Amino acid sequence: MTDSPDNSAQKASAAYRLPALDQEFLLGDSMRGVRFLLEYAKAEERLRDWGVRSTIVVFGSARAGPDPAASPLGANGARWYEEARRFGMIASQRGGALLHNGGLRDNVIATGGGPGVMEAANRGAGDAGAPSIGFNITLPHEQDPNAYSTPELTFRFHYFAMRKMHLAMRANGLVVFPGGFGTMDELFEMLTLRQTGKAPRIPIVLVDRAYWTKVVNFDALADAGMVRREDLSIFGFADDAEAVWASLVERGLPLPGP
Repeated sequence: MTDSPDNSAQKASAAYRLPALDQEFLLGDSMRGVRFLLEYAKAEERLRDWGVRSTIVVFGSARAGPDPAASPLGANGARWYEEARRFGMIASQRGGALLHNGGLRDNVIATGGGPGVMEAANRGAGDAGAPSIGFNITLPHEQDPNAYSTPELTFRFHYFAMRKMHLAMRANGLVVFPGGFGTMDELFEMLTLRQTGKAPRIPIVLVDRAYWTKVVNFDALADAGMVRREDLSIFGFADDAEAVWASLVERGLPLPGP
């Protein structure tokens, strides 16, 4: 009886690996579409398992913090942090995140998952005993998830586009605290979706009128004919957590039944 030919080289070949277990293949250019789908499907499946039907998305600076001395934004940063935390608690208590709808959660706080205002809103939801979502993004200088989003609802994305899709697709409302480029990117993405009719007519509230009217001259855009005057009614302003909640409700935020 002769020995069988040695086929160890074939079995060790990358070509022989099951595609689902071949990381080099999965991370190659040809599989970009598959990776995009995976980022959609993983978060979608987990959010459905938790009964998350709708969210309130909160954006704002990652540089804000509870301690004025430790934050580069000083007293303003501490004030925005505290109001975002209060809003996260108010929205979670009143909006339906605590399972008032037979197992479906509405108006669950969703953030970008990082520090600052995002951390504060997640923290406020936790103060109310409600779950909250963190849609984190992989960056060259690593952004760790904050410690207050629900661990089972803390996601990590490579693609900004898929992260933005998940932030937008369940949003019942949008609250935007002062922030920089990233915050403005997310804000104007949502304003464009509303303006063009590609997203439902969700209420949008900008927190701290003095800040926003200083850094963005919305009236000048309308005066120059770049947007219609009525486009400026897509959003409103508020200066504290209770006023944010009142503005969302006044602008049509869907609320749970009795």
